[in-house]
Amino acid sequence: MEHRSLGRTGVQVSPLCLGAMMFGAWGNRDHDESIRIIHAALDAGINFIDTADVYARGESEEIVGKALADRRDDVVLATKVHGPMGDDPNQYGNSRRWIIREVEDSLRRLKTDWIDLYQIHRPEPDTDIDETLGALTDLVRQGKVRSIGSSTFPPSQIVEAQWVARDRGRERFVCEQPPYSLLVRGIEADVLPTCARYGMGVIPWSPLAGGWLSGRWRKGADTPQSTRAERMPARYDLANPANQRKLEAADALGRLADEAGMTLIQMAIAFVINHPAVTAAIIGPRTMEQLESQLGAEEVVLDDALLDRIDEIVAPGSNLNVADAGWQNPALRPEARRR
Repeated sequence: MEHRSLGRTGVQVSPLCLGAMMFGAWGNRDHDESIRIIHAALDAGINFIDTADVYARGESEEIVGKALADRRDDVVLATKVHGPMGDDPNQYGNSRRWIIREVEDSLRRLKTDWIDLYQIHRPEPDTDIDETLGALTDLVRQGKVRSIGSSTFPPSQIVEAQWVARDRGRERFVCEQPPYSLLVRGIEADVLPTCARYGMGVIPWSPLAGGWLSGRWRKGADTPQSTRAERMPARYDLANPANQRKLEAADALGRLADEAGMTLIQMAIAFVINHPAVTAAIIGPRTMEQLESQLGAEEVVLDDALLDRIDEIVAPGSNLNVADAGWQNPALRPEARRR
């Protein structure tokens, strides 16, 4: 498997990154099977793993830690902080207090002395970005973290973080992790060009649009059932016209993949890693079968004619459902717009 530079860090990573969100209570509860999936991904040439503290309240990190017991040095390991890890209101967010405490728990769960890429999982409007970058800079200087990144940040806050790092002598975000897929193309308009201008790596999550591009969502077929759909009805309920548009697009894209002689899964992942600003796509298999269906997508070539037809189905720079953006701007809430 080829390797790509993660931003300007000099670190080389595979174009497929193994996402660990589905290992543990949120997906595959069998730790041994999850470890076998991780090992199979590594054996296939993947050297990049991404998880987060909030995934199954730390269980995902624990599984990854066990899987890497004898292979830690061969893996670029990324995790994230921000999501709630308890009922205490301070067990959450991007404050110095929480970051300094939670990194120790992530290191313990991952059974490692360092994290290669430590990411802020979402923006936090109540926390000064300098507070966050200051804490992360200390972790880098202590050797607990090698590089830092952001996840699902809007372009204005990506730029703000770069400027604050420059002006205050902080470590800068070297990578952004946004949602990106054939159905969720909003980041093409501004996030991807912004990351390219600042030399940031980009590692998109959900290249299969939360399962919409697995091939199971087709017109006339039974509606797929999943725990994810139950947790996030705004993104899956077909009573929502936006999700009806997604179903129509997924069906059209599936037919296009069939015509091109590839699976929709292969076309979807290849589309993401084909963008020149993208470093690696995060795949999130729950089973060995799902992993096997996604491996090899990095070798698929999409020609210009096929990409043009994709653009006809889903316009560049657009999201068919705003709920898929992964972050909703708090400035648009009614209480923020009315005196």
